[in-house]
Amino acid sequence: MCRDMTLRLSHTSIDAHDAYAQSRWWGEVLGYSEDPDDPNRPGHEECLIISPDGSIRILFIEVPEDKSVKNRLHFDLRPTDVSREDEVERVISLGATRLADFVRNDGTGWIVLADREGNEFCILTGQPQLDELGL
Repeated sequence: MCRDMTLRLSHTSIDAHDAYAQSRWWGEVLGYSEDPDDPNRPGHEECLIISPDGSIRILFIEVPEDKSVKNRLHFDLRPTDVSREDEVERVISLGATRLADFVRNDGTGWIVLADREGNEFCILTGQPQLDELGL
């Protein structure tokens, strides 16, 4: 007999050399904040950031191993009120590294970047650009 099951994603965990630094960096990139009842501190082995509406939680966990291959999981981020290029420049100014460009002739596509520890993520075409293209 099959029964209905419902699971809810609690949080996404990301391995890090410096959980605190990664939580601060990604918090700045995404506009997320730490839990005021359990603030992140330098030296903490686990540091959590939470989206403004509380629906998304990202936990950085310190591990001794280096990242050695391409991520099996990565973030695809879509700008909501500015262009992809504006967000790419902002994130690079925060310390990201540009790795690859997959922007198409029509303006759609994505740019691959890496965070301060080499974890890849993508910035997709911004919503304003999609609106202009009628997509």
